[in-house]
Amino acid sequence: MDFGYTPKVEELRHRVQAFMDDHIVPRIRQYGEEVAAGHFPVSFMADLKALAKSEGLWNLFLPHLRDDEPGTRLSNLEYAPLAEIMGRVMWASEAFNCNAPDTGNMELLHMFATPEQREHWLKPLLHGEVRSAFAMTEPDVASSDATNITTLIRRDGDDYVINGRKWFITNAAHPNCQLFILMGKTDPEAESHKHQSMILVPRDAPGVDVVRNINIMNHYSPEGHCEIVFRDVRVPVANLLGEEGSGFALAQARLGPGRIHHCMRSIGAAELALELMIDRSLERKAFGKYLHMHGTITEWIARSRIEIDQARLLVLKAAWMIDEVGAKAARKEISMIKALVPTVHTAVCDRAMQTFGAMGISPDTPLADHWTWGRALRYADGPDEVHLRAIAGIELKKRQADLGASAVYLTPPGRS
Repeated sequence: MDFGYTPKVEELRHRVQAFMDDHIVPRIRQYGEEVAAGHFPVSFMADLKALAKSEGLWNLFLPHLRDDEPGTRLSNLEYAPLAEIMGRVMWASEAFNCNAPDTGNMELLHMFATPEQREHWLKPLLHGEVRSAFAMTEPDVASSDATNITTLIRRDGDDYVINGRKWFITNAAHPNCQLFILMGKTDPEAESHKHQSMILVPRDAPGVDVVRNINIMNHYSPEGHCEIVFRDVRVPVANLLGEEGSGFALAQARLGPGRIHHCMRSIGAAELALELMIDRSLERKAFGKYLHMHGTITEWIARSRIEIDQARLLVLKAAWMIDEVGAKAARKEISMIKALVPTVHTAVCDRAMQTFGAMGISPDTPLADHWTWGRALRYADGPDEVHLRAIAGIELKKRQADLGASAVYLTPPGRS
């Protein structure tokens, strides 16, 4: 790997940072005030999106953009430092049409949608005209094992009929959310990884009931992490994404890039937390000394720098591998960053909050919100334990293939 940014990426980094400084950061307070007052989407988001689109800072996340689609075609490795900049403000990525879960849904539609589905759903998503959600997780089963999912998709003539309950479905409360990509069971008798299919469900389809927007750690997200009940929801057979029984494979194809995008943004959040911690330590005194003169704080700063740089390098490696060999071949590296980065994210935010004192857990800094989201990311797209299990499985399989190869390093019995 070449660790330097290309001139193309360096120029985009400066442009994205300038857009953040000029148009996003000055509106942070207004965003919070409008959301608190119940005004969502916020009044200025459409203007921000139009401006970013006009400046060519649009759909930067999608390596497979066609010439007739809006955006700048970048590799995952090229996109990583741009996502990091966006991650410094929790809502900023929407202005660039690079926000989850729409990014993963657009990738999924890009890879598997029919021409009609592309025209009806992908095109407006690429233009930022609508939002979407990915309905996979369920409250009644351990959804970390996708084969457990129980939502039933039953064929009835030219339609599918859907019954089930989902929860923590991000974006489902957004007023502009018009599409759910739902994962459910079409053939319970098939082998376990062929039970599932994905289907496109319009938000306004009869029988779709958004029950509640669930707070996370008492944090309210206006776009929602919703519980949804699907009661006899009927959609045309043409809304099937891919083939019957391909849902598990489609989920893996979607979640790989989605996981790495979360990690890229987390690096930016952790970097911001470190900057705020250092600034606070330089301006605040306790017991007659600036905070940075106390050994505990200097250790926190040093450890945070080490951990962020380690995490960033691993994220860049995973992005490079996805570009070079594909998400499937990079599954270990994707699991490694997903198990590591949210922990770094929360650890650095926690140190920064402690450095600020009580102010650190107040709305006067972004630290508490960033910490909360970092903690939630330990569940999103698979909990830490699932990724650790996957990493260990790959390592064990690799060693089993070479079992005994290390015996030469062992000391024979009776020898010192």
